[in-house]
Amino acid sequence: MKYEACIGLETHVMQKTRTKMFCACKHEYGAEPNTNVCPVCLGYPGAMPVMNEHAIELICKAGLLLGCEINPHAKWDRKNYFYPDMSKNYQITQADQPICIGGQVPVEVNGETKTFTLERIHQEENAAKNTHVSGASLIDYNRAGTALMEIVSNPCMHSADDAFAYIHTIKLIMEYGGISDCDMEKGQMRSDVNISVRPVGQEKLGEKVEIKNMNSPSFIVEAINYEIDRQIELIESGGEVVQETRGYDPDRGETFTQRTKENAHDYRYFPEPDLMPVEISAEQIAQWKSELPELPVQRRERYVEKLGLPEYDAKVLTAEKSTSDFFDAACAKTKQYKLLSNYLMGKVASLVTETGTAVGDSKLTADALAQVAELAGGTISSTAANDLIEILFNEGGDPKALVEEKGMAQVSDDSALEQWADEAIAGNDKAVADYKSGNAASINALMGCVMKQSKGKANPPAVIAMLKKKLDA
Repeated sequence: MKYEACIGLETHVMQKTRTKMFCACKHEYGAEPNTNVCPVCLGYPGAMPVMNEHAIELICKAGLLLGCEINPHAKWDRKNYFYPDMSKNYQITQADQPICIGGQVPVEVNGETKTFTLERIHQEENAAKNTHVSGASLIDYNRAGTALMEIVSNPCMHSADDAFAYIHTIKLIMEYGGISDCDMEKGQMRSDVNISVRPVGQEKLGEKVEIKNMNSPSFIVEAINYEIDRQIELIESGGEVVQETRGYDPDRGETFTQRTKENAHDYRYFPEPDLMPVEISAEQIAQWKSELPELPVQRRERYVEKLGLPEYDAKVLTAEKSTSDFFDAACAKTKQYKLLSNYLMGKVASLVTETGTAVGDSKLTADALAQVAELAGGTISSTAANDLIEILFNEGGDPKALVEEKGMAQVSDDSALEQWADEAIAGNDKAVADYKSGNAASINALMGCVMKQSKGKANPPAVIAMLKKKLDA
C-alpha cells in the first residue's frame, strides 16, 4: 500500500520589538541572565500586563505579507499549564479569535511552484529559557514575555522538501518585512512539526505526531523523513500511531517520545481578564498595507526586468536580505549591475566563506564595490579588481587611491604596448603564421604573451588593437 504524508508547521517567530509584549523590560539578546525582568514578566501576583502596540503592528504586517485577513476584533486568552519557564503558570495567547486569519505562502519546491495555506497567525508571549547542566536546570527569564507570534499552517505539505521550502520562504518574508531577524541560533525562529500518514486516496487524516522546538531546517528535514518512515513501518507491522509529542535527536537521527499529546481542553483556555480586546480599524490596516516593503519575489522580478540580470543571479542575490540590500546600495552608485552581481556571487562570497565574516560586517562598503565596478570598465583588469576587492574587504580604504598605490592600473600607453606586441610577434612565428593564414583565434596566443610580459597590466582591448594593427599591415 502507498502512503501519503500530511505535514503542518507551527512556526514561532520572535518579533523585532524594543520591549517585551506586556511590560517595559528590554528585549535584548545576550544580556546577563535575569536582568531584563520585572513583576509582570516574572508573574508576580497583582502585576498587570500592558499591550505592546508595535508588536501588534508587526503581526498585522506579517499577516498582510502572507495574505491573511486581519481580524478587526481579536481577543486574548490564558493558556494554563505548569512548567518552570512560565512562572505565572499560564501564557497569554489567542485561542478562538486570533489577529490574522487564513493566508497563503507561495513557494518553489524543486523547480515547481506550490502554494501552502495558513490557518492563522496569533500573538502571544514567549516563555523563559531553560538550560540543563550537570543534573540541574537553570532558568533565564530575560526571554519570558518577549513578543512571539505563531504562524500555523494547514496540514498541506507532503514531504520534507515541501517543509524546507516553506520554512525558508517564511524566514525570507519575515526578514524582508522587518518583522524579525529570524536568527535560529538565537532562538528567534523555531517550529513544531505535525506529521501524519494515510493511505493514498484517503481523505481523513491519520493520527498526528508533533515534533517540538525544531530550530534547524536541516534537522526538520531529517526528523520528517525519519518520522514518516517510522509511522509507515508501525502501521504495516500491525501497530497504531498514537497522538504524542516527540523530540528529535540529531546525533542518532531519530525522534523519541516526550509525552502524551495534550488537547486544547487540557490547557483550560479562558478569556484573559486583564487585557482589552485588540480593535483594528480598516483605516489602520490600509496604512500598514501602504507601508509594506518589497518582498524577495518582487526584488527578483525587478533585478531581471529593470537591471537586466539573469534569473539565476536575481535568485542568488535575494537569498539573503543583507546581500540584496548591499547590492541595491551599490547599484545606486553605478550602472555596472552585472559586474556587481558577479563580484557578490564570486569574490565577495568566497571571502565571506573563507573568513566567516558577513559582507555587512567587513570593511568593504557598497560605495567602494561600486567604485571597483567603475574602475573595471578600463582602468584595472578583472584580476586586479578581485585583488582590490580582497584588500577592501579586509582592510577598507579608497579604491582609486589603492589602485595608484599598488600599481594596479592597466597600461594603455601606445609605446609600451607596441614594444610588448613586437616582442610577442617576434617570439611566436607559428601563431603569426596561423593568424595570417586565416586562423583569427591564434591572436589569443600572442595576447597571452603580451599579458605575461606586462604582468597582467596591459589593457586587453588596446593589446588586441595593437596586435591587429601590426599583423594586418
